[in-house]
Amino acid sequence: MNGHTPDARDGRGPSPVVVLGNGPVGQTAALLLARWAVPVILLDQRPHRDPVGSKAIVQQRDVLDVWEAVGAGRRIADEGLTWTVARTFYRDQELFNYTFADPGRSVFPPFVNISQTRTEEVLDQRIAAEPLIDVCWDHHVTGIAQDEQGVTLHCGNRAVQASYVVACAGARGDDIRRMLGVRFDGRSFDDRFLICDIRTDLPGWANERRFYFDPPWNPGRQVLIHPCPDSTFRIDWQVPAGEDGAVGVDPGGRDARIRAIIGDRPYELVWSSVYRFHSRVVDRMRVGRVLLAGDLAHLVSPFGARGLNSGVQDAENAAWKLAFVLNGWADESLLDSYHAERHAAARENLDVTDATMRFLVPGTEAEHQHRLAVLEAAGTDAGARAAVDSGRLAEPFWYVDSPLTTPNPNHPFTGRPPRGAVPPAGPGILVPDAPIAIGGRPTRIRQIARDGFLLLAGERVDADAVHAAAQRATSAPVRVERITDIDHDSALATVLAAHPDELWIIRPDAHVAAVLTDPGPAAVGTALRRATAAPTTTEERDHGALPADR
Repeated sequence: MNGHTPDARDGRGPSPVVVLGNGPVGQTAALLLARWAVPVILLDQRPHRDPVGSKAIVQQRDVLDVWEAVGAGRRIADEGLTWTVARTFYRDQELFNYTFADPGRSVFPPFVNISQTRTEEVLDQRIAAEPLIDVCWDHHVTGIAQDEQGVTLHCGNRAVQASYVVACAGARGDDIRRMLGVRFDGRSFDDRFLICDIRTDLPGWANERRFYFDPPWNPGRQVLIHPCPDSTFRIDWQVPAGEDGAVGVDPGGRDARIRAIIGDRPYELVWSSVYRFHSRVVDRMRVGRVLLAGDLAHLVSPFGARGLNSGVQDAENAAWKLAFVLNGWADESLLDSYHAERHAAARENLDVTDATMRFLVPGTEAEHQHRLAVLEAAGTDAGARAAVDSGRLAEPFWYVDSPLTTPNPNHPFTGRPPRGAVPPAGPGILVPDAPIAIGGRPTRIRQIARDGFLLLAGERVDADAVHAAAQRATSAPVRVERITDIDHDSALATVLAAHPDELWIIRPDAHVAAVLTDPGPAAVGTALRRATAAPTTTEERDHGALPADR
């Protein structure tokens, strides 16, 4: 709705959450909040949607799962192009290729390529069908004020009031960061990257990502080629800082670069741009009643597709926690864990992508010599191949050190897994997907995991006692299922490596909150309270379930 700002305190109900920024991260946050019955005002300073260029194109399997929770994942996956092989070359030689692991039996491919523009269109259609979301274009925020009662966003002569704000205003949201008083520390890289979307026929390339180090047609630098739907290919060239203007606007220069890759076959230039990479993160992702998400909070290089994918995971983390607070299922202290978890995720992404950029754009002579030695040896040396860094592709963050996670020494975190692999299931890890059946109806574990807390009981666990303990511990939605009752072909037990005497507690964002090997009432209550940042009860302290200061 353009030109209309809903009155957030007009007596029709509690103040809504304002989502600031109508890109994919903001769209996701709005849809997920509405799924939890939270009213949303979705603001954007633009007058309307501006579908220009493909922008972010690689959507990760676990993000498709998030979008499926709001009715969009299957459609985006079906329209997207699935690629399963990543090939890496040095000059004219292929160094290695790898495929992607599925920790369970997902209904989605590991990645799909689809333009951000199309993703936004699909999400817009879901938003249009959601009565709890009001969309307001042409709302430029000029001031933010907050107190114990809520937040007021000043948009010119209009004021929009809300209970909380999820700020997803994008990479250029400097004014929003300034209003919130957050730092945006990091660096920007000097080299530029020319990006072209072309439509052409390249037999054999339609299901592969190709990364070239020092190819003859871009000596000393890199080229990345991604397939997209409709016979479209995204090509990224690394170019020296002084050349970015020329290659970005000179049609002849662009054509020569494209022809060097595809030959004299016909092609259509769909879109072209020049961009610069940044590596930055805010110092705080929660500022009172405002949660920062997506590119507003963190910027990373696109090698690894960690920008949009991590932004969607910000949105999900923020949405379920805000919903729990607003529905009275958790205290406001739960929101502190948003910064704890998602800032750690942002730092992890910066660590991974900065290492990639040091390999792609060496900053010192020592780094340059290291890269050259690794690439020269990688054709024959497996150890050198493992050191070639063309980007570690996006993966969900592991909340193993989160204050909401109950650790279990029988299911330890084994550290960052090899490229393309996933860690074993356990506390803090996104639960692997698996087919299940409930009441004779087929479904899958992630499809039911996002409805509240999901408790999966081994066959020797007293499920009735667990359910009673859970209801005493939290007023949030809780579902208890015995694994053997829903896991008819043992797929779930296999991917979890679950034991008969264990209870698995899954959070509303499908991450494992706890694996209890002695799931008595006190232990169940303690783990659920910890997962909602609730204080420990006297009974739990008496039983030694948690230290008294928890």
